[in-house]
Amino acid sequence: MDPRRRPARTAFGALPGVLRLLVGTQLAFNVGFFMVVPYLAVHLATDLALAGGLVGLVLGLRTFSQQGLFVVGGTLADRWGAKPVVLVGCALRVVGFVLLGAADSLAGVLAGALLTGFAAALFSPAVESALAREAGELPPGGPTRADVFAMFAVSGQVGTVVGPLVGAALLLVDFGLACAVAAGAFVLIGLAHLRWLPHRAAAHGDEPVLAGWSEVLRNRRFLVFAAGYSGYLLCYNQLYLALPVELERGTGGQAALGWLFALAAVMVIVGQVRTTRWARRRPVGQPLVLGFGLMAAAFLLVALALPAAPAGVWPAAGFVVLLTAGQMLAGPVAQALVPVLAAERRLGAYFGVLASAGGLAVLVGSTAVGALLDASVAPPVVAWLVLAAVPLVSAAVIGALARRGALGG
Repeated sequence: MDPRRRPARTAFGALPGVLRLLVGTQLAFNVGFFMVVPYLAVHLATDLALAGGLVGLVLGLRTFSQQGLFVVGGTLADRWGAKPVVLVGCALRVVGFVLLGAADSLAGVLAGALLTGFAAALFSPAVESALAREAGELPPGGPTRADVFAMFAVSGQVGTVVGPLVGAALLLVDFGLACAVAAGAFVLIGLAHLRWLPHRAAAHGDEPVLAGWSEVLRNRRFLVFAAGYSGYLLCYNQLYLALPVELERGTGGQAALGWLFALAAVMVIVGQVRTTRWARRRPVGQPLVLGFGLMAAAFLLVALALPAAPAGVWPAAGFVVLLTAGQMLAGPVAQALVPVLAAERRLGAYFGVLASAGGLAVLVGSTAVGALLDASVAPPVVAWLVLAAVPLVSAAVIGALARRGALGG
């Protein structure tokens, strides 16, 4: 059998040990993260009696300290190597979860939230850059970088399903117990990387820390790609912002939200590897343009359903299916393109900038979308049409790069 056509589990087993560690890391990270963070808002409001504005502040700062600072973690990985940055990130997340579980004041909660966010800003770009580097050294005829990133995405989705279930069971006892178990999980993750992740000498260890930023900022081709691709994270974020609003309109409640999240996870777990295999046989850029086109169709579907009477869960379900299918096409292919656009240099800084560009898009875009979703500000259809324009612009930008041969193939 062609190694590239093996079932996902068989293909995973055929990877070198360090790649199995890195792919499995995403599952472990997400299990530990999602057993706590989805329940943080309820804990802050109910157990600590914080006002809604303060709850939003804590959650917003946690997100910013993570997504907005990915470029810092990526730069440090280039300077000192992935292994020490991953280990420090795991240690900070352990401390952050312990603080969240023990804190009974706003100051303690803020410290825990900031530490858990910044921890991910350290280890996530370090892991992604190590994954890209190791996958780039696989022999021809086997899995490609895009295949490995597809397995990485599947692994993460399994974690997003398992983590909340474990957290819900632990919360029957206490929020502090969930935090303690999550902290313990990151102790084990850190020990696994201490033992099995090789310490590669940093290729740019003798250069100033900020040298990587200047190199990335001079790479106009990559910056245009990152600007186009930044719409990806904004689109994904609508599962948490716009989707609940549509469910409330269509069904009068949000009871179906968990089922729709599960639908998205099942789609990725079952179909991601096959989708990526199909995508990498297409001309470079085509899967990205098609993926963003499907995301635009997801938003347009809801926009078309809005004038009608409440239609139940079906517009929301169609939205989730189309959005997830678009992300399955675009995500791994884009991540595999980063090392090409970076000329295999400073992968930590490049992955960090890509993630931070998405974080900035979410910060600006979600603020605007959140306002437009308020019926007193604009008719509901306006927000969905604006959201549909975002992936269409992304498709246009990436399509233009592909036509000029700027994506490397």
